[in-house]
Amino acid sequence: MLTNLLLARGNIGKAGAGPCPVRGHSNVQGDRTMGIYEKPAPAFLDRLGAEFAFDPPRAHGFDTIDAIEAMRDGRGKVFFAMGGNFAAATPDTEVTHAALRRCALTVQVSTKLNRSHLVHGREALILPCLGRTEIDLQAGGLQAVTVEDSMSMVHLSSGMNAPASRELLSEPAIVARLAAATLPRSTIPWLALIEDYDRIRKRIAKVIPGFEDFNARVRHPGGFHLRHPCRERIFPTTSGKAMFFAHPLVDTAVVGGASAPSKPLQHFPEKLPAASSGLKPLLQLMTVRSHDQYNTTVYSSNDRYRGVHGLRRVCFISRTDLDALGFGDGEHVDLVSVWNDGERVARDFRLVEYDIPAGCLAGYFPETNALVPLGSHAERARTPASKSIPVYLRRAERTAMP
Repeated sequence: MLTNLLLARGNIGKAGAGPCPVRGHSNVQGDRTMGIYEKPAPAFLDRLGAEFAFDPPRAHGFDTIDAIEAMRDGRGKVFFAMGGNFAAATPDTEVTHAALRRCALTVQVSTKLNRSHLVHGREALILPCLGRTEIDLQAGGLQAVTVEDSMSMVHLSSGMNAPASRELLSEPAIVARLAAATLPRSTIPWLALIEDYDRIRKRIAKVIPGFEDFNARVRHPGGFHLRHPCRERIFPTTSGKAMFFAHPLVDTAVVGGASAPSKPLQHFPEKLPAASSGLKPLLQLMTVRSHDQYNTTVYSSNDRYRGVHGLRRVCFISRTDLDALGFGDGEHVDLVSVWNDGERVARDFRLVEYDIPAGCLAGYFPETNALVPLGSHAERARTPASKSIPVYLRRAERTAMP
């Protein structure tokens, strides 16, 4: 809706007037350019196949939701993760953990131990690798990877710290060695590519538009800027014009009552299960991160943004909702999410009065991931609906803290 407003005002393509998505992780930026997508475009696959002399698979792969469902149903038997903390970052914690444990093999390429290493299949491997802050020395000398920052600038990144162990391999080296060992008839020079990462970038330049003369351009001070057609008012749509898109909001609902969305959306259940006792007003819970947190890595239990110290199982709630529901600031509750396949419970959260709109709640991620149903996701992007979780509150068995 913000983009619709900017389009209506003619701000898109106007210097200093358009949107600026602040994206904080280099891999997030790389995904949009390096073909890391379960539904790659035919043109990309054609260029990839031509450069490496093979016929890439054309069938679509799995997104996050599909992957969990495939493991849950026994169709996905091997889980291979390049970094990340899948078990803690994904929705519907109980379902996801059970799905991972059904796998015949789970493999984690990691710089640090995390929760996902404890949620594994019948066989499990941890392949420790170099971090981006560590010196990466290959046969061709000191190596650097490339990253894209929030302003679409692509630049080199090389480590300065001694590796934690001489035995550590880089991520490219792990991938290349696996490929060389399992694809003996491949004509791709896997091991030669990792001797000098410039050789990898040279091949990228022939496959990915916008990365022509990659090695030279990335060595310019500050790197180089990736072209974004929308900044030039060039829109890759059928009509060649930008498209407005409106998404209706759902109505509030009451569990056990007749009130429900008149036109249900995919992220809201068409038929809500009845609560065990009387009518339960639903609120919309969103997951958020604390100040002292980076993705699923929690550095402390303090959140100076919101004045919370020493705890994370908190639920931010407005004074209006506290009064309406008969709860007090500091009281402990269970959060119960409702979906058409039943309820999910996250127990013992402390209510914290906060300046948040009535009808809305907020809780920390990943503690509230268990409340996000696997079937609740965006209609097209299929992103888990972690910002719109219908929940009700019930008093926890424990007594309130002073």
